[in-house]
Amino acid sequence: MALAYYNFEDLPKQMKTFHLEYFEEALNYMLQHPKVKGPGIGLFGHSKGGDLVLSMASFLKGITAAAVVNGSVANVGADLHYKDITLPALVFDPQRIKFPKPGVGDIRDVLNNPLEEPNRQSLIPVGRADCKLLFIVAEDDRNWKSDFFAQAACKLLEEQGKEKPEVVYYAKAGHYIEPPYFPLCKVSVHKLVSLPVIWGGEPKEHCFAQVDSWQRIQAFLLKHLNQESSSSKL
Repeated sequence: MALAYYNFEDLPKQMKTFHLEYFEEALNYMLQHPKVKGPGIGLFGHSKGGDLVLSMASFLKGITAAAVVNGSVANVGADLHYKDITLPALVFDPQRIKFPKPGVGDIRDVLNNPLEEPNRQSLIPVGRADCKLLFIVAEDDRNWKSDFFAQAACKLLEEQGKEKPEVVYYAKAGHYIEPPYFPLCKVSVHKLVSLPVIWGGEPKEHCFAQVDSWQRIQAFLLKHLNQESSSSKL
């Protein structure tokens, strides 16, 4: 199930605010679906979808495994609400945008550090997650510091006595690690900053990351969601 969360049909056109109950409804739908084995489901998210996956894993029940590709350990883009809890969007400073080429920005350093006050209010409490986690990290991610975020998540889990997640790094890969054979996107307009930005990555290494990570993600989900029959395919 691919879950849209903005700019689709009757959903809001912009990322202004999110309610985790919307994602909980999708989770419950899957758990009750006759073709879903259960007892838990798997999640997969990239970029903003990655931090939404971590929020779901931290606050909701019924999740067995979650794979995050270049995600954030803090809530970004818009405030996230769940019951009486609010995670404000992590503040960013547009003054920190660099311009390696005229009119093209490098936004890797614009977000504030979520481990420092007062930014910790945006930090996702991943130590509450009770599922297996896989982080796919591009070392040349120019959208944000996905390597730092993955290590921060590991630390938060360790502080709560949770199992250390699996983290896979890819040198010279950019932010958009998509399924295999999608072309490397070097520059495009970032909707939140309304500016063309670089995403990072070198073609050969980025292509390898897409092929290799897709195999790893499927193997990870298969291992933890279908332990009774290792010969089954996703």
